[in-house]
Amino acid sequence: MARRLLLLRHGQTEFNATRRMQGHFDTELSQTGWQQAQAAAEMLVGQPIVKIIASDLRRAKDTAQVIGDQLNLPVSLDSRLRETDLGDWQGKTHEEVDSAFPGARARWRFDATWAPPNAETRQEVAARAFTVVEDLLQEVEQWEGNTVLIVAHGGTISALTSALLGFADSKHPLFSNLGNTQLAQIVGRDVPEGYPVHGNKAVQWYVEGWNIDRVL
Repeated sequence: MARRLLLLRHGQTEFNATRRMQGHFDTELSQTGWQQAQAAAEMLVGQPIVKIIASDLRRAKDTAQVIGDQLNLPVSLDSRLRETDLGDWQGKTHEEVDSAFPGARARWRFDATWAPPNAETRQEVAARAFTVVEDLLQEVEQWEGNTVLIVAHGGTISALTSALLGFADSKHPLFSNLGNTQLAQIVGRDVPEGYPVHGNKAVQWYVEGWNIDRVL
């Protein structure tokens, strides 16, 4: 039986609008972000969602709560779904980072094992977010044939998607540029015992859609 996983990026913040790097900074939704959250909530009406879980940072938490209110579902929070800790880059614009660390942003985008000063790697982000899905597989008994919604951050969703597929570190850049309140749609299917899958449960994950604005 298939388990659908929807990964939704939070609504826009002023940091997003001004190309400023957020990381663990606890920024709020902009007016546009609140509107995007409401539109996402309305889009998800009628989907067989049995669980909503979100990053505990406000931009994700508030986006998830708008959706939860619309769908009459509670929202669980998990700090393992936070955005990448960007260390010394947090709060800086892209231009400021490029000026202070020439060429570093390109390396960061393409090397999942490299981190900015005092930050974490995408590899580390993938590892912590992956454990959330492992826990959900054990805890959400009604997931089979239904949907779980995770509301998180662009970097986290990219890293988690790569981890679920079992991608090598060099393949992580294949999933990028997820827009605000856009979706990654993934499905997990049980596989025969002994089949080589990534993780500790016999579930193979497949991508059905990336950077989409509605459920396929």
